[in-house]
Amino acid sequence: MRSSRPAPPGSDPEAARRAGPPERVAAVSAPFAERADTERRVAVGVSGGVDSAVALARIVEGGADPLALYMKNWDEDDDGPCPAAEDLEMAGQVCDRLGVELRTVNFSHEYWERVFAHFIAEHLAGRTPNPDVLCNTEVKFDAFVDFAADLGAERIATGHYARVVEREGRLALLRGLDGSKDQSYFLHGLDQRQLAKAEFPVGALRKRDVRDLAAELGLAPHARADSTGICFIGERPFREFLSRWVEANPGPILSLDGERLGEHGGLAFHTIGQRKGLAIGGRRGRGADPWYVARKDLERNALVVVQGRDHPALLAGAVETEAMHWISGCPPELPLACTAKIRYRQADATCVVAALDDVRGDGGRGDGRCLVRFDEPQWAAAPGQSVVLYAGDECLGGAVIGRATG
Repeated sequence: MRSSRPAPPGSDPEAARRAGPPERVAAVSAPFAERADTERRVAVGVSGGVDSAVALARIVEGGADPLALYMKNWDEDDDGPCPAAEDLEMAGQVCDRLGVELRTVNFSHEYWERVFAHFIAEHLAGRTPNPDVLCNTEVKFDAFVDFAADLGAERIATGHYARVVEREGRLALLRGLDGSKDQSYFLHGLDQRQLAKAEFPVGALRKRDVRDLAAELGLAPHARADSTGICFIGERPFREFLSRWVEANPGPILSLDGERLGEHGGLAFHTIGQRKGLAIGGRRGRGADPWYVARKDLERNALVVVQGRDHPALLAGAVETEAMHWISGCPPELPLACTAKIRYRQADATCVVAALDDVRGDGGRGDGRCLVRFDEPQWAAAPGQSVVLYAGDECLGGAVIGRATG
């Protein structure tokens, strides 16, 4: 497939934004037959995977008028595989089986401007962004919602493992019933308006039940492996992929005491807690423990590493956040005792959340930044990643980690 990507923007943090998004292609194909007397029209994001297939099946079973929409949000490269073609083919088989017509919509423009440019800029700034979080707030539950509304759909449905309930006059985002597949972490940036439009038909199911149901219905993806990798981009060799937009900027790999241990190809290609790919051999007097990235020194363009997974430099007693997003729309009374995750699939960690300006005594700026202090130190807290807060099964919200502290 022909790529419309601009040339790599180099090492300038603003270059990705200046390069601009690719040209937007025709938004819709395969025109839908209009259904006049419909009480409830739901747009269903169909990805070609088993979760969205069963989500569509449940919407059909519930009697709604489904609009099956396949979102294509990345232009494939000339020299690589084309997983989007396989995904679209699988989505088409699902829709044929369920008797629902399939439309395609391309949000490459929105994804580039709202998600990917930020993704590149964050890496160039020495941070580790999570594009899946921004993708949900900016594309799947914003651009997609608006597009669906233009087609007469009041709500959208996706295959996320999460639940929405009403509590005390507000909407609450709950974890998916299957804790091993819960995706509330990636949805913590949604607000009340977005939740009011959202349905998660598989959120109260376990993954094995989803696969069993897909098999019973004869849906093609029932045995298909779950997708991984960057949202909408998929599984790719990360360093090779990132190097298309970020130029190599070699620098020293240093121990905490300043010994030069090797050379890195660019800080953007590394993250806190990374073990593989450092190419540090055995060092006399240093023992055999593996090396891990502890921090990035942007001023010296140096990667600072330590030995042993339990090294104190890899542990953070607290994280300072950027502006906290509260799903309820109203910040709770702080300090707040709750639990938190600093990465997906991590076990909950008990913590106390306080307003950062109160902690620092900055005179009550009220900028929404918080200090999340953990009862037990957390391993490899990476600036740019998200810390997400919970009260039992309810996701309260979250924020981007600004820096880790002792």
